[in-house]
Amino acid sequence: MSFISYYFHWSAGEVLELDHASRRRWCGEISAINSRLNPSGKQEKSILEFGK
Repeated sequence: MSFISYYFHWSAGEVLELDHASRRRWCGEISAINSRLNPSGKQEKSILEFGK
């Protein structure tokens, strides 16, 4: 939840209104954006991959 709030500047209430699948999709979208914007070539782990 805080990952989405941080990057999109959404309130906790706005994020809580999303269902779990939507929150997961947005985390994937944010991670993809970060990957495209990272010019160093260093592949950072997606938020969805932590804990694996």
